[in-house]
Amino acid sequence: MDFTVPALVAALVATLLSLTFLYNQLFHQRSNQKPPEAGGAWPIIGHLHLLTGHRSPFKVLTDMADKYGPIFQLRLGAHQVLVVSDSQIAKECFTTNDRTLAGRPNAIATETMGYNYSMFGLAPYGQYWRHVRKVVVLELLSNRRLDGLRRVWESGVRSFTQDIHQSWLRDKNNESEDVKLEMKEWFGKLIMGVMMQMLFGQRYEEEGNRTVVTTVRRFIDLLGEPVVGDFVPWLRWLDIGGHEKGMKETAKEMDSLMEGWLQEHKRKRNTKSKEEEDFMDGLLSSFHGDGDDKDIPEHFDADTIVKATCMGVLSAATDTIIVTLTWALSLVLNNYSVLKNIRVELDIYVGKERHVNQFDLNNLTYLRAVVKETLRLYPAAPLLLPHESTDDCVVNGYKIRKGTRILVNVSKIHRDPKIWSDPNAFRPERFLMSEHKEIDVKGNHFELIPFGSGRRICPGISLALQVVELTLASLIHGYDLKRISDELIDMTESGGLVNMKATPLYVFLSPSLPSHLYN
Repeated sequence: MDFTVPALVAALVATLLSLTFLYNQLFHQRSNQKPPEAGGAWPIIGHLHLLTGHRSPFKVLTDMADKYGPIFQLRLGAHQVLVVSDSQIAKECFTTNDRTLAGRPNAIATETMGYNYSMFGLAPYGQYWRHVRKVVVLELLSNRRLDGLRRVWESGVRSFTQDIHQSWLRDKNNESEDVKLEMKEWFGKLIMGVMMQMLFGQRYEEEGNRTVVTTVRRFIDLLGEPVVGDFVPWLRWLDIGGHEKGMKETAKEMDSLMEGWLQEHKRKRNTKSKEEEDFMDGLLSSFHGDGDDKDIPEHFDADTIVKATCMGVLSAATDTIIVTLTWALSLVLNNYSVLKNIRVELDIYVGKERHVNQFDLNNLTYLRAVVKETLRLYPAAPLLLPHESTDDCVVNGYKIRKGTRILVNVSKIHRDPKIWSDPNAFRPERFLMSEHKEIDVKGNHFELIPFGSGRRICPGISLALQVVELTLASLIHGYDLKRISDELIDMTESGGLVNMKATPLYVFLSPSLPSHLYN
């Protein structure tokens, strides 16, 4: 058969139009479909009973993803919840649909303990959230402020290693140089001390500030509790489990602490130099000044915003950093070859005649890979804080209704065998090889998003990484560390909002530097 050029072109155009029409029909049909829904729902409460048992919710959702796929839907009482367990779908959520999915769901915890939605990390997306976040970055997390506050956390880490040395001197005996310490407790004292100094200019005293630690811990625990009244509102009055009562008590304790520090800062206003100002001072200047307050809702007063913001930053920073340090050291001590590699790197770039400092960190590429691998295997928040759709949208071809809550299972994403070879193994070297060398944890690579991504990404990533890296480097540089037995450290997780280690972290240690460096 003879084909002319015009006839051939016409045939190709007709074929392309037919394929385009077919694709649009199929896509349109799918985009009007709901994502697959998990089985096992009960009347009224839906799948809520599956997430309130002894197993961590992220592990339950991981098992569901294996069964129902990388995107599926749950019904938790009155609410539809979309569960995302795939890096490409997460990328679509935090790029294409980032604005639409930047909402936060209403919750009894946020209302009761979050100063009626004024705690910016839990607040609805909008002008107020943008304004407070901008102030937080300016007053705490900008490069200028971090440079000024570096002395606080460098001094804190130095005191941490010196205090451990004093404990070693006190407890060592003639039979062995090794002293047994529980490191979760030590990390807790360090991070709480650093954060209190940076935020409030307060020295951490273990006895005097025990209430602070307890209150922050209760706040985080209660924030992660599935509360029946959130999902079945007409049962709220029963307060099943007593969670709302606990939240009100914790809120009262939180406010008492914050109010005390707030009044003290007000009394001392205008007596400090700019260099001496802490975070609360900066917030007071921002929200009590003569600046433009059009972004502040009428029902929020300046004092409430200052207290809510300080409490939000304190709770968000302390637990996540403590948890990351605990998992990192546990993983290193379960893999002595990794510990040896860190020590070799420290010997090359730091030596034995001085302490590790902030400027060494850029050279410690293996240590940085250890921290990345820790965040991959044990992200502090294995489920990101829930997002909520503020409008209808399409995710992975499925139509997602306004008001749908979105849970991103980063723990599942971080162990995806399609991306990570031998995904359950602790291998920091994977981040030194070409395949994963360029991957960072700052929300740019969706295979690894321990801090989230998009508009709602954690703003304190740089601070958290610097504190974790310096603390880990200083501890391993200053002390010979080993497990207390030949058995591997128990890596059981406690679950909850923050992925804490369930058991204590006991280690044996002894000094490895000249004695004058501990003074």
